[in-house]
Amino acid sequence: MATTFATIPEYLAHHGPIKGQTMQTILDVITQHFPELSTKIAWNVPHVYVAKTYVFGMSAAKNHLTLNPWSTAVMTDFAPRMDGYVVAKTTFHVPVDWQVDQGLLCALVRARLAEL
Repeated sequence: MATTFATIPEYLAHHGPIKGQTMQTILDVITQHFPELSTKIAWNVPHVYVAKTYVFGMSAAKNHLTLNPWSTAVMTDFAPRMDGYVVAKTTFHVPVDWQVDQGLLCALVRARLAEL
């Protein structure tokens, strides 16, 4: 049976210090650069949103983190910049101990917000 999380801190703690710290840093970068955005647990994983629209989400897997800018168009536009990452139609994978690329994160969020 899967664990259900009520809060982001619960989710981060469940996944251990390395994954938890990387995900917390991702959330901190986004919310510091975009203070109009909020965070919450949705579909049992952390998300960033504005009003009722999701802007960015993430989840922890065994050997990577999956990041999701909630846009096929954004992922298509940014795919050329993501050499070295596993890129799918709407998500990409980063290492669990990723040295957070603030520029990439902010550009992805900015592009997603421009769509809304």
